[in-house]
Amino acid sequence: MNEVDYQETAFQLILSAGNAKALAFKAINFSKLNKFEEAYKCLEEAEKELETVHSLQFGLIQKEAEGQKNDISVLLIHSQDHFMDSLLAKDMAKEFIQLYERMNKIEKVFGNL
Repeated sequence: MNEVDYQETAFQLILSAGNAKALAFKAINFSKLNKFEEAYKCLEEAEKELETVHSLQFGLIQKEAEGQKNDISVLLIHSQDHFMDSLLAKDMAKEFIQLYERMNKIEKVFGNL
């Protein structure tokens, strides 16, 4: 993998991870509005973006395991930060949606407290 391909992969990682993170926060916002179907749809889309990121990352790891050494660039480190942030955002979004679903059920029974 040459330097241009390496940078392109890092940019693709950043783009897909950023999309996943944005979708996770969109899911939280939908859940605040009790739009749970839309929230879960956003999480599904976030998962697809994260599959792309994981595939790209695995490709880099596989090439290194095959002996293709690359200098670790700030760009690649930045892309990994985005990946980890998006994974955390997706996991937290799941928790928030479940919490809002519980609150919605309680409010249906007891009204707004």
